[in-house]
Amino acid sequence: MPHKDPGNYPLLTYLWVLALSMWGGIVNNIRKIKDGTLKRFSLAELIGDITISGFIGVMTFYLCEYAGFEELLTAFLVGIASHMGTKGLSVLEDLAAKKLGVAIDKDERKSK
Repeated sequence: MPHKDPGNYPLLTYLWVLALSMWGGIVNNIRKIKDGTLKRFSLAELIGDITISGFIGVMTFYLCEYAGFEELLTAFLVGIASHMGTKGLSVLEDLAAKKLGVAIDKDERKSK
């Protein structure tokens, strides 16, 4: 790929990233039901998990591309980060803050 730009990736690349990310969201939702975090299935909760996981998966993909990771490692990290849900988002926030040299108020994050 000559220039790493979000618009230069093939549609197939985005499809696999989104499919793997959404799968991570579904697995996260099933885990929440199994461990009792959710009392029963909720379509709204499932859609929320899939949406959050899709976003996290794409951001993880971009981070892996920036770092020059191989495709299999990228796929693994996309799957794991998207399964982590909002925890994965917190990890990405921490990485971005460290890279940018800014502090994140952990107490403020917990109160939201």
